[in-house]
This record gives sequence, structure tokens and C-alpha cells, in this order.
Amino acid sequence: MGAPVPLRPDFDAEALRALAKSSRDPDQTRRLLALSAIYAGGSRSEAAALGGVGLQTVRDWVLAFNADGPDGLIGGKAPGARPRLNAEQREALRALVEAGPTPAAHGLVRWRLVDLAQILVEEHGVSVSEQTLSRVLRGLGYAKLSARPRHHAQDQGAIPAFKKPFPARLAEVAQAVGGKPIEVWFADEARVGQKNSITRRWARRGTRPAASKDQRTASAYIFGAICPARGTGAGLVMPRCTTEAMNLHLAEIARAVTAGAHAVLLLDQAGWHMTKKLIVPANITLLPLPARSPELNPVENLWQFIRENWLGNRIFASYEAILDHCCDAWNKLIDQPWRIMSIGLRAWAHKF
Repeated sequence: MGAPVPLRPDFDAEALRALAKSSRDPDQTRRLLALSAIYAGGSRSEAAALGGVGLQTVRDWVLAFNADGPDGLIGGKAPGARPRLNAEQREALRALVEAGPTPAAHGLVRWRLVDLAQILVEEHGVSVSEQTLSRVLRGLGYAKLSARPRHHAQDQGAIPAFKKPFPARLAEVAQAVGGKPIEVWFADEARVGQKNSITRRWARRGTRPAASKDQRTASAYIFGAICPARGTGAGLVMPRCTTEAMNLHLAEIARAVTAGAHAVLLLDQAGWHMTKKLIVPANITLLPLPARSPELNPVENLWQFIRENWLGNRIFASYEAILDHCCDAWNKLIDQPWRIMSIGLRAWAHKF
């Protein structure tokens, strides 16, 4: 080894000990104390023994300290291997995932890892394993998710056009009812029958768990409405969806609205929701959602939660059993206001 590299002259042993005492980085503390021994007149071998390293490492510390001062001694992670994909290739991969495949051009309706890897080879000349590609995609913020169904005839501009003026609509309703406090409610119906849903469940890899599936057709409907801001709701279980059933549900909602407040009830455009035969209580204003836009109604998410946790994977022995389980499930939901809030609150409807 050549001659020792001299330490920079603008520090001394006392200064390095003071820095070591105040440092929160254990690696930096150890290195500062080792170099302070050199400033105090000790040998490089003594500094190496104090730091628990070899002479070459002490030399590296001296070079880093001379170049960047105490900050050069802060511990850092090893850079690791060079990424298989550079920034340009990662952006190309991101663009592919965002755009999705074109069936006519790619012969696919969804990307697989093997397809993306093949495109990277053909267009960018880089070979990446599927495992590495999976890690890269997750690092870019992507995951393999189930697509949300969307009606094929849905107007793409209808949802933004409904959300944007929503605060103004509430203000108009408030003015029309004399400035009463406004509550935002959502309503929907769910059919529950003997042809019940089968939910996912934990099972050993490589197996497919079995569940009983009834083929009988008895069913009932849960008429459910929630006020996410209050964490409350109003529901009925009815034999079918009719105007008479909807009138009963509106009366039940009216009783659940806070005294002195007025409810704006958002619901889809089903026939029994829009008919002129409805008897709408004085403390409720109906506001229809855009056609074919169930994603705007959080009650749809409540139905999914109820089915997956309380109603799915069951065999209903009779119509009365269906009624009992539907009532029990809805009452469980009402007893969990935090659940209604977490599932039902929407920024466009409540945070403005």
C-alpha cells in the first residue's frame, strides 16, 4: 500500500468526536471515531482496529471524508446490479400496459407477462424473464386486478357531467326547501334467492374447493338505502320490485332522515324509481343517476360486501329462510355505521 493519504486540515480529533456524539447514523459514528484517532496522532492500523475494518477500508473512508466531509461517511445501501430495463424501456412498458393490447393487431384481449416480454425483445432488444418483469411492473405501481364491469352502451361523458355540478344541485335543493340541512342518500335493490352466489375462499394451492349450489328459484329483494355521512340506513325486504314496494321503502327512508333535514336520494332509473305513481315524502328529493352507471351508487358495493360475508355460500331451505337471512344481514350492516361510512362515502358527493 502506498503512503497514507493525509486528512483534510479543517477538522481535528475533538471536532470529529463531537460530530460522532450527535450523529444518528451508526456507520457514520464508527467512521468518525476511527478517523478521530488518526487526528489524535494514532496510526492507520489503530484506526482500522477501532473501526473493525482493514487498512484499505480506512483509506476509502479518508478519501470520502476529504471529498465530502462528515456527510461522506454516512452509511448507504449498495447500488446493486444494473436494472435490466432502463428508464426509456420502463416508460415504453408503462405505455403498453396503459394502452392495453389491440385484438386486431396483437391477437390478444389482455396482456400476459410472456407477451410483454416478447415485445421488449422484438422492439427494444432486451430479454427479461417473466419473474423480473413482474417485479418491474409492481415497482411501477401495477398489479393484476379484476376489471370492473361497464355497460357497453354507457355514455363516457355522463359520469363526469353528473359529478361536476353535483354541489350546485344540492345547493338548489337546499334553497328550494328553505335552507334545511341536506343529507345525501343512495338507494338500490338486491335480489337474494336460492340460486345463491359462491364466493372465494382460502384453500390449498392446486385444489378447487367445492360448495353446494341450489337450483331452486325462490327469492326476495332487499330494498336498501344508506346515508354514508351519518353511517345509517333504511331497508325493507320485499317479495318483488314494484311501485308499491318502492313507496313503502320511501316511507321507511323518510322516517330515518334527521328531523328538520331534507334528503337527496340518488338512485338508478329503474321503472319503479321513476314512475309518476310514486308517493315521494316531503323530506325527500329524488335525483336519478345517469343511465347505465351503477359505479356511481355505493350501495352496489354494499351488496357485494353483504353477499361475500353474510349471504353467499348458503342453501336457503325456504322463502322464509331467505327473509330471515336478508333481515339479519341488513341489521348487521346497520349496527356497523363505520362500515357504511367506509364503503359508502364518495369524494364527489361528500367532500366539497
